[in-house]
Amino acid sequence: MAERYRLKTLLQHDIARIPISKLTSSAIARYRDERLRVVSPSSVRRELVILRHCLEVARKEWDAPLKENPVHNIQVPSDGKARERRLSPKELQALLTAADKCRNKFVKPVIQFALATGMRRGEILKLTWADIDKDNRTAKIRETKNGDPRTIPLSKSALAVLEDCPTSTGHVFPISANALRLAWERTKARAC
Repeated sequence: MAERYRLKTLLQHDIARIPISKLTSSAIARYRDERLRVVSPSSVRRELVILRHCLEVARKEWDAPLKENPVHNIQVPSDGKARERRLSPKELQALLTAADKCRNKFVKPVIQFALATGMRRGEILKLTWADIDKDNRTAKIRETKNGDPRTIPLSKSALAVLEDCPTSTGHVFPISANALRLAWERTKARAC
């Protein structure tokens, strides 16, 4: 999924209209600099990794007229530092208290489930009851950020969240991504 989005971004840019025989490192550097004004360095890095791979396949396997891969000759943005932020017990209590005031009854359970599982928002919102195996205490994530499905174990606290959710709906948490995002912003503001 993510790779498809990045390929689409590349194809919509002017760089996609440059014939491969005329593609230069300076053209790719201009692309990099333009994208850095719009998205994070790690996003640009991922786009350039895809471009580098495509050009490498074209060069080595399809005899594209490239002596070398022009992406190799530019500075690729660093991936950045991994985040290590954790909520303090006081911050967690403030956040859950603020979530209690949400009109949408699924906001607090989504927050609790995310904390219990470490799952991303999109993964949580796509969960259906068919993905939950309470007997084996697992959840099947069919669509992940890297595109590979995976099964994750569910802790007692994650299962406790699920026990309070109605099973009459197809999705475990029937709330749209936009509604959750807006509610999350309001919840964070209330918790501060």
